Amino acid sequence: MVREILITLYLFFYRVLFTIFKLFPLKNKVVLIASFKDNNLYIFRELEKKQFPGEVVFLCKKSCFADINKAVSVPVFQIEAGKFIDEVKAAYHLMTAKTVIVDNYYGFLAVAQFRKEVECIQIWHAAGAIKNFGYLDPAVANRSRCAKKRFRKVYSNFHKVVVGSTAFAQIFEKAFDVKKDQFLPFGYPRTDFFFNESLHEERKAKFFEKYPMYQNKKIILYAPTYRPNKDDNRLVLDIQKMYEGLKGEYMLFIRMHPSVNLREWDDIKYKDIVADFSGKASINDLLIVSDYLITDYSSIPFEYVILNKPMIFYPYDLKEYANNPGLVDQYDNIVPGPIVFNTDELIHAIQSYEINKEKYRMFDLKWNEYNNGKSTQNMVQYIFNRHFVEDHEYSKLKAEGF
Repeated sequence: MVREILITLYLFFYRVLFTIFKLFPLKNKVVLIASFKDNNLYIFRELEKKQFPGEVVFLCKKSCFADINKAVSVPVFQIEAGKFIDEVKAAYHLMTAKTVIVDNYYGFLAVAQFRKEVECIQIWHAAGAIKNFGYLDPAVANRSRCAKKRFRKVYSNFHKVVVGSTAFAQIFEKAFDVKKDQFLPFGYPRTDFFFNESLHEERKAKFFEKYPMYQNKKIILYAPTYRPNKDDNRLVLDIQKMYEGLKGEYMLFIRMHPSVNLREWDDIKYKDIVADFSGKASINDLLIVSDYLITDYSSIPFEYVILNKPMIFYPYDLKEYANNPGLVDQYDNIVPGPIVFNTDELIHAIQSYEINKEKYRMFDLKWNEYNNGKSTQNMVQYIFNRHFVEDHEYSKLKAEGF
């Protein structure tokens, strides 16, 4: 009850701001609302490269504010952090932009009445889905009538949704209640990285220059996703067994969620086999230097499969997770690699691993249908066409193969 009152006050604050700033002239402006940096920075750099002759503004959540603010030279404002001036400026830019790009659910969109010339484009923050989200999340059924109405208003403001595959588009249809004609089959900008082999070699060289002690090891990256219940976010691995089974030839890199404290294991005793890389290197660099990926319900496999390297799936809490937040399909129907449930099975899977080439090929075809290394170009070309080309000219470009 208290939460709903606070949300109502928050939305009233934004409704007033939006009503005022909607009176201001619309500008040749692109606003990127970000919870995650990668897709947004790829788009920005391409806009910059193509010399976009308009304004570009970032509205960032705390999770990516510092990284984006450091990486760009355009205005960056922090949202949903209680910074009054930033929130006011954010509302102004949102109501005066011709193109708004979002990568997540943002509650203030429930009260954003965009002008007909404006398009709000959802680029999402994952290349595929294992776990439920949006209307597919079973928790939605237990929310209040006001909350459900708010969700509906937010989703209705996603005028277009970028997708990397038909499979993901079908999930978005149910998760956001969007229609087929709203999809932009461009692929996701962040996936362009996985097709750039020369960049891979450059990033590998820099990584091993910084960490030369790992260069001749077989690197296993363990990257579990975040659990809805904070207390469930812990390291569920028998490090002693991992040490005994893998020491010498292998190195285990652990990339946990920032809220998870790994002091529960002796990092000095096991330093020859285990290293905590949570927050110490970019996920892309870790994916490139690793030889194996261990994960559970994360979206990482949809990108990692492009690299054609071994993946092992470790959903140790599958029964509980299948209930909350739930899965888009039966787990073994989704993932292309071996599924294990304890440390012994995990060690065995690593030591005896062979890629099922047909499963990998089908998984890649299903989820990376439109991810081909040119997704950023596709997205930015669409933005340019929206801002500078009449609709009939854009239709002609599409007919010619754009």
